[in-house]
Amino acid sequence: MNIDIGSTGFMLLATSLVMFMTPGLAFFYGGLVGRKNVLTIMFQSFVSLGVTTILWFLFGYSLCFSGTLGHGDLGGIIGNLDMAFLRGVDLNGVSPVNPGVPLLVFVAYQMMFAIITPALITGAFANRIRFPAYLLFLVAWLVLVYFPFVHMIWGGGILASWGVRDFAGGIVVHTTAGFAALASVLYVGKRRSVDKGLHSLPLVALGTAILWFGWYGFNAGSEFGVDRITALAFLNTDVAASFAGPTWLLLDWIFTRKPKFLGFLTGAVAGLATITPCAGYVSTSAAVVIGILASLICYLAVHLKNKAGLDDALDVFGVHGVGGLTGSILLGVFATATMTFPGRDPALLTSGLLEGNVRFFLVQLVAVAIAAAYAFLFTLAMLWLINKVTPVRVSALVEQTGLDEGEHGETAYI
Repeated sequence: MNIDIGSTGFMLLATSLVMFMTPGLAFFYGGLVGRKNVLTIMFQSFVSLGVTTILWFLFGYSLCFSGTLGHGDLGGIIGNLDMAFLRGVDLNGVSPVNPGVPLLVFVAYQMMFAIITPALITGAFANRIRFPAYLLFLVAWLVLVYFPFVHMIWGGGILASWGVRDFAGGIVVHTTAGFAALASVLYVGKRRSVDKGLHSLPLVALGTAILWFGWYGFNAGSEFGVDRITALAFLNTDVAASFAGPTWLLLDWIFTRKPKFLGFLTGAVAGLATITPCAGYVSTSAAVVIGILASLICYLAVHLKNKAGLDDALDVFGVHGVGGLTGSILLGVFATATMTFPGRDPALLTSGLLEGNVRFFLVQLVAVAIAAAYAFLFTLAMLWLINKVTPVRVSALVEQTGLDEGEHGETAYI
């Protein structure tokens, strides 16, 4: 195996950036909740670093990337256990998407995606979930929702065979997590105890900065090498976030008469989530439009959620779910096959609706509909089953005193 030193070095850096996003998410969520629940929401992110890694080693990677449609997987939905305990993952293995990069790097990079995805959901049921129930939820959701969708789209499964595209996780990560968040909110219900929330805007800003920084690894790294598309995905990521942040800020300014820092930060995250499935498939001009539409659509989604009285505490559905869904559909509109260069595999290119490819647009619509419905229904069923094993929701007393003290016997501030 001839190692591509540049691509391998870049992918190790991208892997580290994606790992850093999980602590960034912890800070982002930690600042948004009240002081008595800071450690709990942060802990829920951090614990995924350990639990998900264990699952990934035992069988997660194998279920995602062993077998393809008609060749050893289960109906194109989930892989097999041929690579359980990372069997066959050694110094001689090469990445399935870039033979110049070791398989070890591919395994690590994909693991970081698995770590942060269920952690995204925790913002929806903030201040309400018991830790034992969350651990069961974390394991069950990865096995029954995340692993199947990775296989179906990135592992050679049935959706990949239809021509579904998802550059860095608009469907696999954000749509599934967002609609799981919506199901969680409906199952768990509203908070009983009033929580002022947003106890530290500087923590939210720090978390946003880390997420934005890490997102370069999330999106640009998904090219899994260093070429022109890597640069395009990097630039598109920044452009979409940079247009989305001011758009949300402007909307806040219009409707609340105040320019809100939190609005800018929320808009930037919405832009990042929405450009994720498109980053390496669309032009930078399209990324501008996608960033603006991200804030317009996600802002409306959050407004409608609030009007409906849904207690999605940290707007996971409105920002990540709607953002991921929107970006995946807009990919079907803006994807362009004109971004070719010498050595570029034509099979990696696709055209969207604006280039006359109606079929691809419809395929993307069907894929996001399946992902949203699957994640929503399976999450509802999982929570119902978990509640039969151990209560999902904390007691009214613990909710009132705070989960940091009631669940973990710790406090963030003296």
